[in-house]
Amino acid sequence: MDRKSRDEFIKKIWEMVEPVVVAEGVELLEVEFQREPVGYVLRLYIDHPDGVTIDDCARISSVVGDFLDVTDPIDHSYNLEVSSPGLDRPLRKVEHFMAHKGSIVKIKTVEPIENRKSFKGSLIGVTEGRVEMECDGVIFKIPLEAIEKARLMYFDTQRLSKTPGRIRRK
Repeated sequence: MDRKSRDEFIKKIWEMVEPVVVAEGVELLEVEFQREPVGYVLRLYIDHPDGVTIDDCARISSVVGDFLDVTDPIDHSYNLEVSSPGLDRPLRKVEHFMAHKGSIVKIKTVEPIENRKSFKGSLIGVTEGRVEMECDGVIFKIPLEAIEKARLMYFDTQRLSKTPGRIRRK
């Protein structure tokens, strides 16, 4: 499956399962679909303001699994995994980026921006549909639609906040 087809497929799955997940009282943070050693894996990351438990993941897996069995949008076998976002959580929506302003994030873009596709640095914020971050002493403005993957780097953020002489932006 080429990148464009995969992106369209993920968008379709996201649109199908998000209402089911939201009806269960949790937020759908990310959808991944890829071939791994065990075969194809459809991975959903869910979140809740009070955190996500194993029971939440099992419940969502059961409900979404039943829904996908009935709607049958995937024409071959796959494994469904439902997970909490963890400390290095995916960032997808403007609200996700804004909630972690001042933190260290890692972003991979679809196409190069100023001759690079990988960025790791301090998140300044989001304005006019662009994620602003300081990376290697330079401010980059990355369009949201150009982002392939973005993740919070929790432990790097913790180290930064404990470094003497460094001011963490909020």
